[in-house]
Amino acid sequence: MIGTKKALITGISGQDGSYLAELLLEKGYEVWGLLRRHSVPENQTSRLEGIGILDNPKLHLVYGDITDLPSLIHILEECMPDEIYNLAAQSHVRISFDQPAFTTMADANGVLNLLEAMRIICPTSRMYQAGSSEMYGNEYDPDGFRRETTPMIPVSPYGCAKLYAYNLCKVYRSSYNMFVSNGILFNHESPRRGLNFVTRKIVDGAVKIYKKEMWKLSLGNLKATRDWGHAKDYVRAMWMMLQHDKPDDFVCSMGESHSIEELCIKVFTKLEREWSEFVTIDPKYFRPTELEDLKGDCTKLKTTLGWEPEYTFDSMLEEMIEVSKKENGVY
Repeated sequence: MIGTKKALITGISGQDGSYLAELLLEKGYEVWGLLRRHSVPENQTSRLEGIGILDNPKLHLVYGDITDLPSLIHILEECMPDEIYNLAAQSHVRISFDQPAFTTMADANGVLNLLEAMRIICPTSRMYQAGSSEMYGNEYDPDGFRRETTPMIPVSPYGCAKLYAYNLCKVYRSSYNMFVSNGILFNHESPRRGLNFVTRKIVDGAVKIYKKEMWKLSLGNLKATRDWGHAKDYVRAMWMMLQHDKPDDFVCSMGESHSIEELCIKVFTKLEREWSEFVTIDPKYFRPTELEDLKGDCTKLKTTLGWEPEYTFDSMLEEMIEVSKKENGVY
């Protein structure tokens, strides 16, 4: 194992965590993953099992929780990682209004716990913190884009918690000379996205309608626009941030926004169905404060690190539709 890099991924069982674990194992890393215990154990590792990496001898899964400082100290002492990727979070914006205290504990205080554990146990490690475009709220530059320099005034408990964590990382970086980089990631999707997120909900619902197993798809604000990329491209950006010669903050985005209505049209058209016949509006899916538009400028990421996405908005949706068809027995 001499010379093998070690990485710790919190949130390894999520969409981004599974893609990142896959990437790092391909690069020869020894990967440690922090698992939060579920009462149904197969739910903990379903994504990892689905991509066939559970039996990889370089993958080590341990129980812990971002809100439990002793568990973080214990795992850092055990694995002494070269790189730490903090992807653990309550990651659903709408649910953050229903569970603001838990969202704050996980997404804000949890990051403080990890930074403190890292400062005490392995201060020379490099850490990536998963920031979010939701930190901007409805603020944007005159040309409609969000950049690293754009003011951040979040409009959800999730955005507030992420912004607190973002600023904490900057404080620890400057105060303790720790290598901590923030990724300001805009929306990113994939076939591994949870079913309660709008892209996967639309794709899976449209496929079920195609199969005549479902007749209506209830959604919220169809006019809201988002900058959507593929999670596989975005986890590669995370890795690139920690290979840079200094810690920094980077926007990761596609630079274009699409409305939820446009997403519906594209998905249903690919399945040869008329979306307006099946989509209904349910007020319960609206947020108390709406974030109407998100569009990011990732020029810094591209020019500094050389990152380029391999997927487009359309190719991402095509992959999601094909996987959903297979999972739903279309063929």
